[in-house]
Amino acid sequence: MASKKYLSLVGLLCLWAFSSLAQTGTGGYDVLDSSVIPSKRLPQHSQFLANEYAFPALPRNQWELGVKIGAFSISGDVRSRFPGFGAAVHVRKALGYVFSLRGELGYGNTKGLNFQPSYNITKNPAWADYIVGGIPSSQVFYNYKSTVWDLSLQGVATLTNIRFHKHKSSFNVYVFGGIGGLIYDTKVDALNGNTPYDFSGIISTWGPSGFQYSDRKDIKSDLKDLMDGEYETEGQGDNSQPEVFGEPFKPILTTGAGVQFKLSPKISLGIEDRINITKSDLLDGQQWQENDANQIPRATAQTRDYDITNFLSVGLNFSLGSKAVEPLWWLNPLDYAYNEVNKPRHMKLPKPVLDDADGDGVTDQFDNEPNTPAGAPVDTHGVSRDTDGDGVPDYKDKELITPTQCQPVDADGVGKCPEPACCEELRNYIRDSMQPKSTCNIGDLPSLNFKARSVALTNDHKALLANVAQRLRDNPNCKIAVIGYCASSKAEQQLSWDRVNAIINHLVEKEGISADRFIFEYGKEGGDCNTVDLQDGTGREGPTTVPAPHPNLRRRG
Repeated sequence: MASKKYLSLVGLLCLWAFSSLAQTGTGGYDVLDSSVIPSKRLPQHSQFLANEYAFPALPRNQWELGVKIGAFSISGDVRSRFPGFGAAVHVRKALGYVFSLRGELGYGNTKGLNFQPSYNITKNPAWADYIVGGIPSSQVFYNYKSTVWDLSLQGVATLTNIRFHKHKSSFNVYVFGGIGGLIYDTKVDALNGNTPYDFSGIISTWGPSGFQYSDRKDIKSDLKDLMDGEYETEGQGDNSQPEVFGEPFKPILTTGAGVQFKLSPKISLGIEDRINITKSDLLDGQQWQENDANQIPRATAQTRDYDITNFLSVGLNFSLGSKAVEPLWWLNPLDYAYNEVNKPRHMKLPKPVLDDADGDGVTDQFDNEPNTPAGAPVDTHGVSRDTDGDGVPDYKDKELITPTQCQPVDADGVGKCPEPACCEELRNYIRDSMQPKSTCNIGDLPSLNFKARSVALTNDHKALLANVAQRLRDNPNCKIAVIGYCASSKAEQQLSWDRVNAIINHLVEKEGISADRFIFEYGKEGGDCNTVDLQDGTGREGPTTVPAPHPNLRRRG
């Protein structure tokens, strides 16, 4: 009946546990969270936040309440009949990440029965009704039913929460040991009502090798039919033992090991084996044993192998407490250090010092112009600014904003704006009419067509230029104007210049024509943007070389 009550209690606790799975647990632990730091450790926490102390304060952590049920047994002079019922409840509190203290109250109820008969029963008062004239009247079968309550304080060491290659695990293994005490109540089934049992029908014989018995199944069946299972007789006791609540008391050493599996932030499943070592040989109600070593049927010996209880259990553990982190044995103390190394949040890092040789504010590793003069304004790549894109940096440009139509410019960045079209045409007419007629008979010259945005000379181009070069050699008095078109943007101006420059360079470097026989004209209006015309320039004035208008936009062939 008592067992059913305890099972009902454990069932209710399990229902409560699984209903709490939907609740939010504390889960993780933020080392910078002041709300989980107890007041006595706040000074250390403040020093840590101010980078005056390297170690974070130990947080407030939750208590654990555990309930468990399982198999309870006694190892003694009488064979355990089968594992009985055990239950326990404990509270546990972490002292650190490895060590914790646990207080546990346990209950156990179990039975035992020997299947071999015993004869020397004179020293056990439980079998007094079988003694006649100081001599045992018949064989008996030792048995018992014991109820044990124990209370202990244990130190628990967690073995698996310090991890070097993983954040944390969902299980931990632990060992424990401690001291405590137990009380017990042991009864023996010695009477059928008020009458001793007649065990003579349980067959046993004495042979040359000692006691020989019938088949154990037969003995078990015969004993079950014979005995009423009332356990009405007090087991053997020790008058020197102190009593608590009217029952014998014994100090104990307790030890064991277990494993926990995490089910949720607040609930875990535990499997554990615990043994209690007592300096008592009476938990099974029997201190005397047959001395089979000498094979003397009526000899007895007082045993010194003290009784031990064993409790193999499974249970649920619940983490309790607000404004606290989960119990420390579930946390990896290396988390903070590894997280700071991987992604610093609190670590005080020195300000990086990067070389900037020219002092323009752009570090050398990103500076595309590492020798910019002091004070010169630069862009994000460390290159001197050229606001108007005329090829003269701002720090040397005497005309900071030169209109596109007034470029190219001189070395000081000053441009020469063209006269209105009407004036230029009149001037050219007067110039042409006053100049003597050209004595050049070079004839019509070809035009070179380029692919879009290309400045490379093709083999066809080079063949045409070879013909032009030969005609220049045949007409030493002739000059050629090389004319490129389009100037609506800086990119078009530079592209026109690049193509004219490529043609003149080829004729000079590959065909050996003197550079002073060319007139360099680019960015003109009225022509195709991808075409360069070659015209008779004899008698015309114009530069033989012109600086690139936008050198930063130059294209290579």
